[in-house]
Amino acid sequence: MPGAADVSSASSPSAAAGRSEEAGMDLDVELADALAPLVEGADVSVAVLDTESGTDAAYGDGAYDTASIVKVDILAALLLLAQDEGRELSGAEHAYAEAMIRCSDNTSATELLKVVGGEEGLDAANERLGLTATVAAHAWGLTRTTAADQVLLLEAVFGADSELSADSRAYLTELMGRVQADQRWGVSAAGTGAVLKNGWMPRTTTGLWDVNSIGRVESGGRTVLVAVVSRGHATKEAGISLVESVARAAVGVVGAGAGTG
Repeated sequence: MPGAADVSSASSPSAAAGRSEEAGMDLDVELADALAPLVEGADVSVAVLDTESGTDAAYGDGAYDTASIVKVDILAALLLLAQDEGRELSGAEHAYAEAMIRCSDNTSATELLKVVGGEEGLDAANERLGLTATVAAHAWGLTRTTAADQVLLLEAVFGADSELSADSRAYLTELMGRVQADQRWGVSAAGTGAVLKNGWMPRTTTGLWDVNSIGRVESGGRTVLVAVVSRGHATKEAGISLVESVARAAVGVVGAGAGTG
């Protein structure tokens, strides 16, 4: 996230109908077991959902700073606003949206957060989108969220049962599918055809990094939504490595669970 230093100073997602709580708990245990050798001493949470079967799992339920993954949320709020007003995005809004998602431009995020009504406007949009554990901040990178809430946001972006119109969802998907090449790490390690947004932010108080990744991947013929949030990394690169290994493990566990359903 360019200029991220200027910004700084998981309950599981809902299950599909018909999926038992017992099955969900079993996969949560399997996920914890799969992650145990990867996350010792790390501060990380992940939530994952197979969109076809509804199979999901989560590890951790704490709240984390979003860093730049909130930019998906800001654009979703802008698109809801435009829908409510019965209008298309303006030329300036399009330009800001493209720079914000594809290049992770911070100035664009700041400008669009103003358009949607600041943190109050973002909180209101999140209520409509079904997010229950995300709290917006004026310094948008310090918005607090959970991995489970980020999967709910991804469901709103990629699923038909959404407050976002088909055109709005297609626009978000198109931009998230074209993030610049050096920002295509993260959940992309867990499958192919990744449509994603990453966030990374060094904390001014500690020098440690928040590193997050959210998106949709294809794995084993299935479409999977995955969100990984983490903090306390000595370097950005260390954070990326952990996020990618956690994403791979989570998608693997849910894929195996869906295959036995």
